[in-house]
Amino acid sequence: MGSGYAKKKKEAKLMREKFEQMQAKLKEEKAEGSAGNGLVTVVLNGEHEMLSLKIKPECVDPEDVEGLEDLIRAAYSNASKKLEESSQSGLSLPPGLGF
Repeated sequence: MGSGYAKKKKEAKLMREKFEQMQAKLKEEKAEGSAGNGLVTVVLNGEHEMLSLKIKPECVDPEDVEGLEDLIRAAYSNASKKLEESSQSGLSLPPGLGF
């Protein structure tokens, strides 16, 4: 096993370290999404776990539960999209270590 093996092993270690840094950064990242002109607001962490959900009282209508469900889904989707855009623009592997 020559120097090529040592080089690949070092590259793999660097890639693993970079990946672990990316995972830690994702856990700390947050994104807020809203729907219905701010009637429903959702905050997600980088792992797409919901940290908070706020619903303004004026959008709660017992006769229109489906409408509220749609607003929650839309707010979640909005926050999720922001996370995806952020992770694609802010996280990259070191040169030569891409897949």
